[in-house]
Amino acid sequence: MPRLDWIGRKAVENHHNQVPFRLLKCDPKLSVGDPDSENLLVEGDNLEALKALLPYYAGQVKCIYIDPPYNTGNENWIYNDNVNSPEIRKWLGEVVGKEDEDLSRHDKWLCMMYPRLLLLKKLLSRDGIIAVSIDDNELNNLGIILDEMFGSRNRLVCAPWLSEPSGGKQKSSLRQGHEYIFIYHNGDISMLTREEKSTGKLDKRDKFGKYRKGRELLKWGEQSLRSDRLKMWFPLYAPDGMEVFPIRNDGQEGRWRLGKENALIKKILEDPEHAHWEMRPYDNGVKLNGESERWVPYEKIRDAKKSFGWNTWLDSYGFNADATRELKNIFGEKPFNTPKPTSLLKWIISLHEDENALILDSFAGSGTTGDAVLQLNKEDGGKRRFILVEIEEDIGQKVTSQRLKQVINGYKDEPPLGGGFKYCKLGSTLFNAEGNIQGDVTYKDLAQHVYFVETGKPLLIDSDYTPPLIGKSENLAVYLLYNGVLNDKKPTGGNVLTRAVLETLPPHNGLKVIYGTSCRIGKDYLKRKGITFKQIPYEIKDY
Repeated sequence: MPRLDWIGRKAVENHHNQVPFRLLKCDPKLSVGDPDSENLLVEGDNLEALKALLPYYAGQVKCIYIDPPYNTGNENWIYNDNVNSPEIRKWLGEVVGKEDEDLSRHDKWLCMMYPRLLLLKKLLSRDGIIAVSIDDNELNNLGIILDEMFGSRNRLVCAPWLSEPSGGKQKSSLRQGHEYIFIYHNGDISMLTREEKSTGKLDKRDKFGKYRKGRELLKWGEQSLRSDRLKMWFPLYAPDGMEVFPIRNDGQEGRWRLGKENALIKKILEDPEHAHWEMRPYDNGVKLNGESERWVPYEKIRDAKKSFGWNTWLDSYGFNADATRELKNIFGEKPFNTPKPTSLLKWIISLHEDENALILDSFAGSGTTGDAVLQLNKEDGGKRRFILVEIEEDIGQKVTSQRLKQVINGYKDEPPLGGGFKYCKLGSTLFNAEGNIQGDVTYKDLAQHVYFVETGKPLLIDSDYTPPLIGKSENLAVYLLYNGVLNDKKPTGGNVLTRAVLETLPPHNGLKVIYGTSCRIGKDYLKRKGITFKQIPYEIKDY
């Protein structure tokens, strides 16, 4: 596979490991709506923010979308990464110039993108996808480094997006009215959806015209019970006026595939003939209310075209003008120069089948990705969550945050989408200049970090989280003896591993890693018991 080289590559190949872990501090005053929605808007440099997110979300993100600087020479972006390399330190704080003014502009862009893409890959789940918008300026360079990181076999498409139907504003004879979206999977495409278009004859007719029977409106597979989506339990009305709830073949209470806000469901509620209805028996002689069968609704497909997979000629998923119109409708003006339309982001997010997917956008800008997630959840009853990262305080607080606030609460004639988000800022690093743990680091903060460093996985704090046993991964259990009083060396201080303390630890039959300020047990005894002791703070790795 070809390998791209540039000035500064060697200096940034491991730069993501040298970036210190920072804490995320949420600001309740800037947060909006439901605090339990699990959505985050993070203000800060996305390189540091992505590193801060690793202990919580590594391998958990199902869909990543980023819209980085295109390096057009008109964006006034600045290379600010603190890379300790003489060849690129002279770039720090300088605005990246135009093609004929800045001969190192492509090197700077690649040095900025490379460590961020490496961290994004660590956050992406095995069955996740990543989509990156770009134009001609860095198209070739981006394609090569994405092939290198994700594998050329995992490239799904480089899709052209028609951004300017008129052809754009260039005055040259060949006007560029399009951009591109690279889409890669991370090794497992089992959750990649197929576009649902009709195949076969329209062999039936109703008062609205010809149609054929489509998919059943009852949800099947995992997460198909009423308890999985309480809002997806509501009645439709059969042609005879009977209330029809989503009851499964086995008689259990299920749920609909689509929510009340979906256009098709709205039509069916207005007129039942917008669905195809059949009377179906329950399985294995099941009866409910003395009945052995019930009404089952199906979609009506009125498009006879034959198509498999998604059409990646993106000329009908919104244009730049639509994105501008959306912002002006919310703000009364255009507060951000390069927004994307929500219809395009909804298409990208919908490529992943998981309705609970975690979505990440580390170049958040005007917040289109968060808006699109909220819209999709409203339409299909999903529980997708988003994490947005915006580096500029003014944009984060005055544009991204305010847009999300408006769509969550409703504005003008637009109904509220609901939900909420926590507004977070990057806090202090875990360690100070002397290598000691910062005073505002909590037990939970340290536990998340220690567990991730030991296992490479995020610590999912739930009912199994029983400190000082903070988590298990395969045959390894990780313990943390830390009460925030690091200068307390007494055996009774809670931070020292003694035989008495060891007897009180939650049991584990496999290997153990125990963190504490000191250890009063001999190395031979620890070895026989399969225990590795690591001293706080000196043996806690900061990467």
